[in-house]
Amino acid sequence: MAQKLTANRLIDGVVLYWRAGGWTESFAEGEVLPTEEAAQAALAAARESVPRNEVVGVYLFDLTGAQPLKEREIIRALGPTIRPDLGKQAAR
Repeated sequence: MAQKLTANRLIDGVVLYWRAGGWTESFAEGEVLPTEEAAQAALAAARESVPRNEVVGVYLFDLTGAQPLKEREIIRALGPTIRPDLGKQAAR
């Protein structure tokens, strides 16, 4: 099953996604990791951001097609649920 890699930026808590050796705020720009080997290699590389105090909470999550499988990741991709006129959901 394909996966993506996520974390939170330490300075402000913004949800980030792994992309080719770095981080992006955009779910759509996050790298799809098609195999377990690719996912584990990306996870190891991404964890190097933790001791540099760039991110916290690095983990992989499953995709169904190009979308997150679990509700938690769907919500994280869209932004805060308090006000739909703010955050990433306002840009949609």
